[in-house]
Amino acid sequence: MARDARGNAPSGLIVVDKPGGMTSHDVVARIRRLAGTRRVGHAGTLDPMATGVLVVGVEKATRLLGHLTLTEKEYQATIRLGQATDTGDAEGTVLTSGTPARPAAHLTRAQVEAAAAALTGEIQQVPPAVSAIKVAGRRAYQLAREGAPPVLPPRPVTVWSFTVQALRPISAAPAGGASLDGARPDGTRPDGARPDGAGDDTAAGVTVSSPGDTAAAGTASALGDLLDVDVEVRCSSGTYIRALARDMGEALGVGGHLTRLRRTRVGPYDLSAAHGLDELAERLTVLPLAEAAAAAFPVRELTAEEARSLSHGGRLPGLGAAAGPVAAFGPDGTLIALVEEKDGVARPLAVFVP
Repeated sequence: MARDARGNAPSGLIVVDKPGGMTSHDVVARIRRLAGTRRVGHAGTLDPMATGVLVVGVEKATRLLGHLTLTEKEYQATIRLGQATDTGDAEGTVLTSGTPARPAAHLTRAQVEAAAAALTGEIQQVPPAVSAIKVAGRRAYQLAREGAPPVLPPRPVTVWSFTVQALRPISAAPAGGASLDGARPDGTRPDGARPDGAGDDTAAGVTVSSPGDTAAAGTASALGDLLDVDVEVRCSSGTYIRALARDMGEALGVGGHLTRLRRTRVGPYDLSAAHGLDELAERLTVLPLAEAAAAAFPVRELTAEEARSLSHGGRLPGLGAAAGPVAAFGPDGTLIALVEEKDGVARPLAVFVP
């Protein structure tokens, strides 16, 4: 990895294919060691069980990150119908109250697709109580861990598509104190590993069965037969896929939670551009700052005088650009700033030179 004349790491974005079992902060800590700088951040948190695209900024590119989170995202996920958990995913404790009146495995594809359609478009979504949203200065998950989960108000989000891909009936036979996916209440598995959301249908107490298999793994749980639903979601930033799983289960009267989540795209960055951590340890691939901005935002080309003014925080006449950040480049191709137009004036959001 080349460094500049001052010995600094290059400014740019690293698109990471995050593995399961790591927090987004764990990934940032790894990149800090690899890049040799503490100026590293990420855009758009992924839960520990989730895998896939995590955009990491290094040096000056950290100033892009807050604007990148405003873009749309795509996910592949598996929703387990017939079981609700206190976190909305496989790391939580299975809730035994509100036992469904009918087995989830008896739901038809048409019923599941109708529930997904009802959660598509501009919707009001209540975030999970176990989330990083701040309530009176504290994270919601901290309050939930202390036994006082907050009641969070709904927030507007947009789900452009919520597509059902496949349905797989399964049966559950819980034993001991573990949840039906084999996880303990603290989110660990009996073997000490963290659930990684990889769709492990052979976890403790869970048996995959065909729709006509009546002899699978003994007697089904009192919670009824379960149904795993593979989905693809394209949504706005701020949308919780865990909440979609929860709300689909509630709408169908059987409960639901997320067992697998893989983010396949954030704005213009998809899995084809992503690198695993082992690969990055061999060769740290950094998308240069100017290329990253040009890929993520509309571009405005500046004159030399405009570039000089903007680099000192000056304002420029607007050009009628749509709402949102615009990447402003000098005549030599250097990224000068991100600007946003309002009332006919382009104001700097972040300046990257000198």
